[in-house]
Amino acid sequence: MAIVTVGIDLAKNVFAVHGVDECGKPALVRPEVPRAKLVELIANLPPCLIGMEACSGAHH
Repeated sequence: MAIVTVGIDLAKNVFAVHGVDECGKPALVRPEVPRAKLVELIANLPPCLIGMEACSGAHH
């Protein structure tokens, strides 16, 4: 099934990315995505809803 929702926990250097299908089952689990690879990962996903949570160091 296709990923319909992605959650991203933004941090200073490494992000956690979790995507679920329409049934809410995990379809993408990447606990450590380097900042330099995040755009590439997101660009290769189908159109979906993305929610982001940021810690206090995420603005760096």
